[in-house]
Amino acid sequence: MEKFVKDSNVIMHELILPNDTNNLNTVFGGKVMQYMDLCAAMSAYKFARTAVVTASVDRLDFLAPARVGDMLILKSSVNYSHNSSMEVGVRIDAENVKTGKTRHTATAYLTFVSLDEKGKPQKVENIIPETDDEKRRYKEGEERHAQRVERLKNKK
Repeated sequence: MEKFVKDSNVIMHELILPNDTNNLNTVFGGKVMQYMDLCAAMSAYKFARTAVVTASVDRLDFLAPARVGDMLILKSSVNYSHNSSMEVGVRIDAENVKTGKTRHTATAYLTFVSLDEKGKPQKVENIIPETDDEKRRYKEGEERHAQRVERLKNKK
């Protein structure tokens, strides 16, 4: 069965409330990470159609603050798959609900592993990028995968 990037797309919205923020009225980084992991996991679930676990987070960049009353818009999709793992890219924008103006606030790449019924890694399908943007993200994901493998090899 063919698996396309578009089949893993997830869009999630979260309203930033006072309990989600620090003394500057900006959202806690940990809260953003929680939302990001959840959104990415949904993309991995949609792609693998199995249980999945977060294996790593690469390049989590906080680019701009999100404030109380902003709506976070999280978008994720699988960029690259290899054996039992999937790299999921997540982009977060914050929307001012009064003006409608949006700004890019965070980006990250998360790796998930597909698990079988016994909790062991299992093979996932190869993802098929279709658009130029998906092909670029696939190539970049393949490069990051090679870097992760090398990094893990050096830790042994």
